[in-house]
Amino acid sequence: MKNIAILGATGSIGISTLDVISRHPEKYSVFALSANSNWKKMEKLCIKYMPKIVVMDDEEAAENLRKVAPDGVMVLQGKSALNDVASHQNTDFVMAAIVGSAGLSSTFAAATSGKRVMLANKESLVLGGNLLINAAKESGAELIPVDSEHSAIFQCLQGGKEGLKKIQLTASGGPFLKTPVEDLINVTPKQACNHPKWKMGQKISVDSATMMNKGLEVIEAHFLFQLSHSKIEVVIHPQSIIHSFVYFNDGSVLSQLGLPDMRSAISFALSYPGRQNSGVESLDLTKQESLEFLSPDMDKFKCLGLAYGALEQGESAPGTLNAANEVAVEAFLNKKIGFLDISKTIEKTLAINPISRLDTLASVVENDHLSRQIARSIIEPRLS
Repeated sequence: MKNIAILGATGSIGISTLDVISRHPEKYSVFALSANSNWKKMEKLCIKYMPKIVVMDDEEAAENLRKVAPDGVMVLQGKSALNDVASHQNTDFVMAAIVGSAGLSSTFAAATSGKRVMLANKESLVLGGNLLINAAKESGAELIPVDSEHSAIFQCLQGGKEGLKKIQLTASGGPFLKTPVEDLINVTPKQACNHPKWKMGQKISVDSATMMNKGLEVIEAHFLFQLSHSKIEVVIHPQSIIHSFVYFNDGSVLSQLGLPDMRSAISFALSYPGRQNSGVESLDLTKQESLEFLSPDMDKFKCLGLAYGALEQGESAPGTLNAANEVAVEAFLNKKIGFLDISKTIEKTLAINPISRLDTLASVVENDHLSRQIARSIIEPRLS
């Protein structure tokens, strides 16, 4: 029996993880859950799954939950408690599914304490890079990717990396694949969040619309698979059936296929190196529409190009990119800037913030804070 801590339990990845776990009660026990502020949703999860510990980031939410939580459920609050749960002696596997840089500290706590880290928080690798990879190596932790594309590559590489030539991450193209670039100036948050294939939170939906999500995945793949940016490509595949390609120097190409349902990747991360029922239907290609593959329009999706540039620069640039993006996306969702201003804000932040070496977690956090200050200073003059 493996004890699972799900960080970001009320989000789409967290709910999907609970769905997979509930199918195998003989294998997994819900030890801990965490969320930001949605205590009402967490109350329902507590009643259904009876975790030993729940951590709410928001203090008021924690107080509200304490009043209604079932007996036997301990409600804690704050980032320190979150780190304690991630590294707890009774925690075996950690689903790192907190959105954005907010998940950095707890992911590091899990990695440094030797847990299996089921990594859905790509920002931890974008910011922490080889610091996180090395922390996992030193402790004996396992980093198992949960992003569907990285899970696909991870699965395709189970036979080894000998002869590996390059990898290709597939991208749906988001809601604006066929929208002329001149029409993007009037895009609303509601339109940007209307993803054609995946049901996700607002932030990652906007990232998909700008293709920054794929840019962050390129950076994540660089660290996960230790490949240079020149060996990581992106191809648009609107049907989201093929989740990535791996090319070898003998002409062979491996890919992993499946319906667009995150439970497949989550189930594999839980059961690795074995497999188990995930609740996802089997793929029947005779019932699928034709599969398309397109090169990304780098003029339309400038965020993807910015991500490649930041990866090539290295050092602090990926962290700066991520921080500026989080600030810009929040401003867009709050209707303070336009859709096209997201990439402009990121580009200006990268130009202003000097490249620095990040060799400690503290330096990563410091660069993140500075980058956010710069991004906000770029946005705020527009509001005055």
